[in-house]
Amino acid sequence: MKLLLSKLNLIGLSVLMLALAFGASGQNRDAKYAHPFEPREELIYVGEFSRLLLKKVDVADFRFTASREPRAQSGDGSQTSSNNYALKLTGDISSRGFFSRFFNLHFHERMESMVEPAGFTVRKTNRLDEQGKRRRESETLFDQANGKLVWVERDPNNTAAGVRSVTTTFTGQVYDILSAIYFLRTQPLEVGKTFAVTISDSGRLYRVPVKVIEKKRMKTVLGRVEVVRLDPDLQGPDGMIKEQGQLSLWLTSDSRRIPVAARLKTELGTFDITLRKIVGNPARK
Repeated sequence: MKLLLSKLNLIGLSVLMLALAFGASGQNRDAKYAHPFEPREELIYVGEFSRLLLKKVDVADFRFTASREPRAQSGDGSQTSSNNYALKLTGDISSRGFFSRFFNLHFHERMESMVEPAGFTVRKTNRLDEQGKRRRESETLFDQANGKLVWVERDPNNTAAGVRSVTTTFTGQVYDILSAIYFLRTQPLEVGKTFAVTISDSGRLYRVPVKVIEKKRMKTVLGRVEVVRLDPDLQGPDGMIKEQGQLSLWLTSDSRRIPVAARLKTELGTFDITLRKIVGNPARK
């Protein structure tokens, strides 16, 4: 149980979704903003666990934020890029409730991604992973132009242990789990289609196939709305989650493509992640 929950932290879209969520086709988009979550958006979720007579017990809080970060200027006062800002994406997940206390499952994970708005390429990822007394800090630097990434992890409680480092080469576009969530919110969807996204996690690359399953109406915190169901294949011996199971995600079918729910079915039980609150971009429909 501890292993599975720790792997669910940011994947829980991961990601989350929590996480994978897909995005707008570009129709009806405000011309002032390049993406449906600009200039700022915050999504708040609760994670629940069910097994037999145990029904939807709170296990985790999820919080995802997208915002603009002013770009540093060069010495002559000019901007260092054609955009005067970068996108800062943040995911924060922590254990909660009786379930966490009873099984002594205390975890907290925070990820920050810096992304170039043009082309939506990730530049850097910082990650904090806390499980009980265990603490790990990591950073990934992406050299998209030369197809190389460098991942470094350290234990701040044991600096004498040094660092772990992995260098990986790649071709094409590569994302971390958090930037993948937001990138996919900018893409078109079509029921029946299958496609893949390459995601980096701890220096390794995973090719994640995603199926667009169906559209239906669902009761959500936004009301009863039309949603799209997606099934990303994150699991299996070569996947990001080794345990067998099925992950499904639901997001609104309007131009905002807001992830409203996710469900992971495993041998241990069912994990539900549900949107409880959205802050920011109130006028964007």
